[in-house]
Amino acid sequence: MHKKKAIIIGSGIGGMAVAIRLALQGFDVSVYEKNSVPGGKLTAFEQDSYHFDAGPSLFTQPQNIAELFTLANEPMEQYFSYEPVAIACKYFYENGKVVHAYTDATLFAKELKEQLNEPPENVITYLKNAEKLYNNIGTVFLNNSLHKAATWLNRKIFPALKTLRLDYLLKSMNQYNSKHFASPEAVQLFNRFATYNGSNPYKAPAMLSLIPHLEQNQGTFYPHGGMISITNALHKLAEKKGVQFYFDTPVQQIMHADKTVQGVIVNDKEEEADVVISNGDIYFTYRNLLNNAREAKNILKQERSSSAIIFYWGISKPFSQLHLHNILFSKDYKTEFDHIFEQKKLIEDPTIYINITSKMEAGQCPDGKENWFVMVNAPANTGQSWDELKTDVRKNVISKLNRMLKENIEPFIETEQTLDPVMIESQTASYMGSLYGTSSNSKLAAFFRPSNFSNALKGLYFCGGSVHPGGGIPLCLKSAKIVSELIAANHPKQAH
Repeated sequence: MHKKKAIIIGSGIGGMAVAIRLALQGFDVSVYEKNSVPGGKLTAFEQDSYHFDAGPSLFTQPQNIAELFTLANEPMEQYFSYEPVAIACKYFYENGKVVHAYTDATLFAKELKEQLNEPPENVITYLKNAEKLYNNIGTVFLNNSLHKAATWLNRKIFPALKTLRLDYLLKSMNQYNSKHFASPEAVQLFNRFATYNGSNPYKAPAMLSLIPHLEQNQGTFYPHGGMISITNALHKLAEKKGVQFYFDTPVQQIMHADKTVQGVIVNDKEEEADVVISNGDIYFTYRNLLNNAREAKNILKQERSSSAIIFYWGISKPFSQLHLHNILFSKDYKTEFDHIFEQKKLIEDPTIYINITSKMEAGQCPDGKENWFVMVNAPANTGQSWDELKTDVRKNVISKLNRMLKENIEPFIETEQTLDPVMIESQTASYMGSLYGTSSNSKLAAFFRPSNFSNALKGLYFCGGSVHPGGGIPLCLKSAKIVSELIAANHPKQAH
């Protein structure tokens, strides 16, 4: 029997996951990638003996990856391993307070009582509500296409809708959190989870209060070898299952006729396929690969997510007060988000995230030193002078770190790289440098997120962070599963 052909555009996490799934469904799978390495945003680099993960740094829901190895009947431990992290994040406030966000809910509640005088029952109740919200609503809407009638006719939809309270839709995340916590520091801590999909907690709906469930209830994990080990494991598994990768090979166009996809053009050659899956930014897919300016413009009706400025610093001494994940909060969180989303600029006192993988294992940098991934949330690129902004941000970040860590850090920076929204767009084809495609800064944003399939072209599908269910590693892997199930429904399993 002639094997059906699947072509995937982009080798990000979602692209590799859907490649594995389709290969297991019997497809002949080819992946075309414009860069020289797989991973999309999840890549890494070495500089002056320091290892830096270049993109996402938080690992949750390892079961999404384990599922791929189970389906492939491959022992995951031969490809990939990880360990739980007892402290999800360490939070620093300008008033001197410090909070360890333990992934044990009882310890976390005790910590917030001791450090913030937050009643423990507030924390326990909030996390139980987040779990209930995720299990009853999140699992239905994050694991299925919102654009298929079958999702809405699913028997699980009724308990999901029964769980849905008006507060989750009508209140902002900040309003919801302010109602559930007594201390402003606890409100700020839980507001922060809106940034996990590039959104503004003062506008995004309280539905996002399910996000802490992934990190605080299900747990935070560290992949041995750094985040790049996820990319390497999926790439190796895909190749083991027969997926062909073509690097430094950008797709020029998606071919279609009679409302049916026919394949792609690469290197000025036509490559036919029964299905095409774009793992690239949905905006660029429509604008550049389908020459559909109208649909591309329609996508931009939704506000773009935030972007980032990142400094990769090799630090020549250890800082014992820092952990694997660290947040140093701005004093005025609302003003910070007003700057990012309304004024399209950065505040002088930004919230700083620092990830240090050398806290978890040797070999990430020279002994006695640390590899710092230092990120501040930034607006999407609208033509700002990023060289100037990076200079200002660097100065403000160092000033804040000096103040809050009580030590002048600049003399210890012995190697440095940077990343900004323009570079993010150039390297990962994320329009305007938006890390998550569209934001969730409206009550029904999730329902207007681009779907995982084309209504106009039979055989064309979309996965990755710019489409349903959203950005971040867990959701990109879920998008791959959704796409593979949509394709399976239309194409019975092929003979191997």
